[in-house]
Amino acid sequence: MIGIAASLPVIPTFGGAPSSYACERANRLFCSGWISQNWSTVLWPALRQHVLLSLVAVAIGFAISFVLALLAYRWHRLERPVILVSGILYTLPSLALFEILVTVKPLGLSARTAEVALVSYTLLILFRNIVTGLRAVPDDVKEAARGMGMTERQCLWRVEIPLALPSIIAGLRIATVTVIALATVAAYICDEGLGVPIFAAIQDGVFKTELIAAGGLAVVLAIVADGLLVLVQRALTPWARGRRLGAAR
Repeated sequence: MIGIAASLPVIPTFGGAPSSYACERANRLFCSGWISQNWSTVLWPALRQHVLLSLVAVAIGFAISFVLALLAYRWHRLERPVILVSGILYTLPSLALFEILVTVKPLGLSARTAEVALVSYTLLILFRNIVTGLRAVPDDVKEAARGMGMTERQCLWRVEIPLALPSIIAGLRIATVTVIALATVAAYICDEGLGVPIFAAIQDGVFKTELIAAGGLAVVLAIVADGLLVLVQRALTPWARGRRLGAAR
């Protein structure tokens, strides 16, 4: 094992401690007082780092996947090799991939190594959803766009990509939740993210509040991120909502 990032002590020293530490001293399952005492020094910094790790990974993964998907959409021969490589990366266990990447000299034990691993887990999901969304655009819609005088590029950006947005954002939702979950393992190689207090609590093996609080924050972050992407999809595709309402009537 390469090493787990250290965290602040879970249970404070109780020599002359105030009565507010009674829950910690009794080692109850959940102590809300510990959260308020350690929010600014442990949980909030870890949450911000986790958000940054996830945002960077999803943004880079989306940029790479989008370019590859556009190339594969135009040249079909590229699709199978991209799916093969990204599929291999996706099936690698996260800890094994982290250990492999750590041996690469420019990376080592750093946040960059974590980002490379997290990006690799987004590629298959995003690439397939983008390509699927583009190929699902009806041929008659594309023919109508060309009949209106649009060039291939104009048709792509004004018609095909907008119509593919539901599939693209669906891929973003899956990739984002996946990255948020896997980013907790990033603490295995770098001192960042909610994985730091989670691993510290696991190592301690006694006090459970830190584990519950950090794990709960990761779950809430995933739910909030997914909800925000749903709102983005509704804002960008009002025509889809109108079509669903029309079908319901």
